[in-house]
Amino acid sequence: MQRRNFVKSLVSTPFALAATSSIAADARPLQPGNLRNGVLNAMRRAVQHMDEKVSFRGGYVWAYLPDLTVTWGEMEAKRSMCWIQPPGTPTVGHAFIDAWNATGEDVFYAAAERTALALIEAQLPCGGWNYIHDFAGEESLKHWYETIGRNGWRLEEFHHHYGNATFDDAGTATTAQVLLRMYLAKRDERFRAPLYRAIDFILQAQYKGGMADGGWPQRWPHFSGSTAHMPTPPGLPDGARHGMEDGDYTPHVTWNDDVAGENVKFLLLCVMGLGETRLLPAVKRAMDCMLRMQQPAPQAGWGLQHLAAPAQNRPAGAPAGARSYEPRALTTHTTATNIQQLFHYFRLTGDRKYLARIPEAISWLKTCTLSEQMLAENPLLRGRTHATFIELGSNRPRFVHRYGSNVHNGAYYTDHDHRDTPSHYSAGRTVNTDALQAEYETLMGLPAAAVTEMHSRSPLALTAPVALPHYFSLREVDFPDLFAGARISAPAVSEGEAGQLIQDLGDKNYWATPLPAITNPYRGDGPRAAHAGREYMSRNVGDRYDTSPYDPRIPPDIAPYTKQDRPLGITTSSFVSKLGKLIAFYAPEKS
Repeated sequence: MQRRNFVKSLVSTPFALAATSSIAADARPLQPGNLRNGVLNAMRRAVQHMDEKVSFRGGYVWAYLPDLTVTWGEMEAKRSMCWIQPPGTPTVGHAFIDAWNATGEDVFYAAAERTALALIEAQLPCGGWNYIHDFAGEESLKHWYETIGRNGWRLEEFHHHYGNATFDDAGTATTAQVLLRMYLAKRDERFRAPLYRAIDFILQAQYKGGMADGGWPQRWPHFSGSTAHMPTPPGLPDGARHGMEDGDYTPHVTWNDDVAGENVKFLLLCVMGLGETRLLPAVKRAMDCMLRMQQPAPQAGWGLQHLAAPAQNRPAGAPAGARSYEPRALTTHTTATNIQQLFHYFRLTGDRKYLARIPEAISWLKTCTLSEQMLAENPLLRGRTHATFIELGSNRPRFVHRYGSNVHNGAYYTDHDHRDTPSHYSAGRTVNTDALQAEYETLMGLPAAAVTEMHSRSPLALTAPVALPHYFSLREVDFPDLFAGARISAPAVSEGEAGQLIQDLGDKNYWATPLPAITNPYRGDGPRAAHAGREYMSRNVGDRYDTSPYDPRIPPDIAPYTKQDRPLGITTSSFVSKLGKLIAFYAPEKS
């Protein structure tokens, strides 16, 4: 559920290491007069290679060995899979559309078209998308969940095949953006119906009435099966609590990873591009839900998720637990994100009610800073300012721990001990309360005329469709980019940088990139016998049966792992970044 910006790999293989060679015969430095043509040619070759060689039927995962024999998304993937979760298929689709917008060349539109059609094939009957799609069919996907997925100790969202769609990690929202852009590009009717199914999905999944009105669950339609896994082993320290306190977390109103903000942004893009002003009431209800679910002072923050309906003698709107390492608590980084969203909502509406309780939230955040002792005794907290989870009522930090060696004999729990926290989920966050306070004061100090002028440029004030931002892959399109007159600044790319990108592409037609993480191959379910050691407490990965990713340069200090360099491969995140630099060099004025 945390937004991931890394890709996964497998233990180093000869295929991965083979990519260190191969400098193109035509990779000699280009003269300045020919550089622009060289950039365009490099863009063509890189995109065609991704489209024709790397993709599976137009879909993408996150990382590949150069010979494509092994592929990875969030975890090791079958070759027949595509990953919807960014930086997967929709992220690459945005880059293809951007290349077409920059050049007008058919080769880029053809790649974007093929990727958009893959996303349509992956669209579920409900209109949304799961994290992943398997072109080989439902049985192949279930097999993946029952083997690799269920053995990723820390990746609990993949332990069960829910069979429904998710809003997590902006996968559905980003995919819907791609379909919107493709439809607007040429008004191709093949994209219109899937686009409107996605719009309807977002509207239907939004809670209506009551405390949860305007919020979205983590997954929808609601899952009716069991998410029970292995029994939790005994032996918790005194005062500790197991996770999963509120059962299946997917129906809760979700703020984690800015689910509401991503959905609101997509709906506003539809207002802009399609003139769909009928979506504005849903936008307004989502904004007001965030206000309504802010907790009372003195703990005036938000949790990762909140109850959509009363449960366990707690009212609707109360903070709720999610995965077993996400306890029922308030969360400092989510609160900071929601404060920023309320700043955006004020700019969109001109209504100061969205600013009214921000001082309470900032005041609460100032009570949640990490102590000097915590920073000194836990290296993973250094550079952070705030504890991630704050206990309801006591305002004490809660810290996550785990014991065991894999998903079958281990478990997560929380207590007040700040030491030995897992490295895969940060126990601390960096929150700049001074910056939040300064932005609040700036907005509060705006005169009425300035607020009126600002609102007049808001997408909420539109009476006719307008063009969307030209580029979506050079950086994330955010709320300020939706206002009339806004421009996305293209990064400055020097001639030397552009020439180096061409040289690095070589005659391989792909950029070889160190893969940030590796995974254990699936060996079957891990042992269920209790594991008394502490060696896996703070590691990204457990024993050899754990299919979770980890950095090969920082292995567990036990067999069978040995320290190694990162293998080289192809990653979608690197491709999008480097293609984006070439786009910015070729046509920065279109930003």
